[in-house]
Formats: sequence, structure tokens, C-alpha cells
Amino acid sequence: MTPTLETSRLSLDPLKLADAEQIQQIFPQWEIVRYLSNRVPWPYPVDAAFKFLDEIALPALARGDAWSWTLRLKTNPSQIIGVIELRRGESENRGFWLDPKWHGHGLMTEACDAVTDHWFEELNFPVMRVPKAIANVASRRISEKQGMRVIRTEDRDYVSGRLPSEMWEITADEWRARKSRKQSRPPPRTPKNRHGVT
Repeated sequence: MTPTLETSRLSLDPLKLADAEQIQQIFPQWEIVRYLSNRVPWPYPVDAAFKFLDEIALPALARGDAWSWTLRLKTNPSQIIGVIELRRGESENRGFWLDPKWHGHGLMTEACDAVTDHWFEELNFPVMRVPKAIANVASRRISEKQGMRVIRTEDRDYVSGRLPSEMWEITADEWRARKSRKQSRPPPRTPKNRHGVT
């Protein structure tokens, strides 16, 4: 079972088939898809979100091979603003996307912290690895904030083409040490922005 997770501003709700309609409306944006795997069809077909959930994502959840959540602001829990997923395997253990209008608010960093903690503390995996295009600066910044490190470089195929990429890694021990350091520091105060999100 995939539990609901919460951060200070977000509710991470387990992915369900009823989410397909909203995902179909939000997902087909170049800013979202360009650094995703070329397994994503592009241009995005009109029924692609439903088919992905019904044929790929939800069966993986049922098998216990993946754990997926929609991201929703606690101030507007009916609206999906993104998706984040954990996956078993030697690499590609976490993937995510966020509606571009919510970029720059630290929301995906919050979501990544929540699911990474779930990966190590509840699912008890020893290591997390995530590949990303070197050009995907925002995603790389999240990995840096989480204390991850680059273990190799390689070329990978994305919707936008074949790009130089990095494999980032963090171990359970490294994650717990980072978490312990963070808990010993007082949180910074963050002003509200024009969306009313701090």
C-alpha cells in the first residue's frame, strides 16, 4: 500500500485512475516533458494519461514495484500540481514532474524529501539512484540540496533527444546523517510569494 505523505505545504496522495483527467490537462507541456525519458510519447496523445495509469503505473503499484503520488497544495487539495514516483531497480529510483507555474517555490524539494525519507525509512532500501540530464539544472539542484553525489556520467535518451547525463546517488546512511544535521538547525523563515505559498 502507498500511504499519503505530508509536508508543510503539500499533501502527497497515492496515484489513482481518477487522476488521469487532470494529469492529461497539465502534463503535455514541453517544459515538463523535455527532460523525461523518451518512453513518454510526444506529441502526447489525448488518452495517454489514462493508458499510462491503467496499463503501467497502477499495475506497478499493485505489484509493489513502484510507489506514486500526486502533489496537491494543502490550500487547494482538489488540484493536482505534479506527480512523484519511487521505483525498484538498480537505477532510476525516483522521478517527478511539476506544473511549470509552480516552479521556483521549493515545492518539489519538499516532495522529494518526503518520498526519499519514505524510501529509506519505511521501504528500507539501502541506496537511491536518480539519472538526470546535465542540462536539467533545476532537477540537479534538488539532488545537490539532498546531499546526493554524481557517481557516473553517460548519454541518455529523452523526449528532447540524446543528452549528456549524470547518475546521482545517496545511501541510507548518508541520508540519515543529512537529516540529523538538518534537525539540529532552526528552520529559515521564508516570505510568502504572489501565489500565497511560502
